[in-house]
Amino acid sequence: MTLAVQSVEPDALAAGQGLRIGVFDSGLGGLSVLQAVRTRLPAADTIYVADSGYAPYGERDDAFVANRAESISGFLLERRADVIVVACNTATAAAVHRLRERWPHLPVVGVEPGVKPAVAHSRAGRVGVLATPLTLSSPKFKALLDAHGQDARVVLQPCPGLAREIERGQLDSPALRDLVERFAAPLREQQVDTVVLGCTHYPFVRPLFESALGPQVAIIDTADAVARHTARLGAKVLQARAGSPPKAGHADVTTGLAELWSSADPSHLSQVARQWLGLNAEAGALPV
Repeated sequence: MTLAVQSVEPDALAAGQGLRIGVFDSGLGGLSVLQAVRTRLPAADTIYVADSGYAPYGERDDAFVANRAESISGFLLERRADVIVVACNTATAAAVHRLRERWPHLPVVGVEPGVKPAVAHSRAGRVGVLATPLTLSSPKFKALLDAHGQDARVVLQPCPGLAREIERGQLDSPALRDLVERFAAPLREQQVDTVVLGCTHYPFVRPLFESALGPQVAIIDTADAVARHTARLGAKVLQARAGSPPKAGHADVTTGLAELWSSADPSHLSQVARQWLGLNAEAGALPV
């Protein structure tokens, strides 16, 4: 269950040694966030939950998503998670406030579409947002748009069915190409120059969107920003545990372990994690 990562920082605090980080998504999309977290905190143990038996969340109502998020978070705490990352835009919008109310002392990291960096990056002030229908209709996203989208024309493109097709694990299928083309076409017509990937599933088909949108369009993905925030919160956990700020130094750092859990077919999660991330770990059946 040991995961090879790109690089290991020599400082144990920076590498996350001693941390256990829980990450969950409605399915496989959160693996994009897991990859970023593992790269930034290579010594941390990670516990990934794919709630694929109920995916995609973007096609379910808020109450259902919030209940699933609370059940999974409880499971991650039973697995001794120090930090929980809600690696799903839909679950963040529907449930992150509830998780923080239920466990006020637990560091909970959410994700949200990168509207702010997209608007800052756009040369022409034309930004597209690709996301699930539930994310785009959520009060949390509307507040995000009001706060950061005023200086640009923001084109919202719901993508029903895209996350479900990505869940199949074949990232270059004709059906997937057709969906990407369908959702990219309105953004081309509106001549956007920057596009936000507003679902954690979508980075895995980024090459398809790059091809469909053209080289002149920049694509924004917030996975690394989420990983950086996770690292900051993780450092506070380690400092509190030590009773004083740990000293930076060249400590021996070991690669953290990874656990995989699925509410659908665990072997499918294992196979996809191996193909997409190079992660060799056998997934278990989620008991909640």
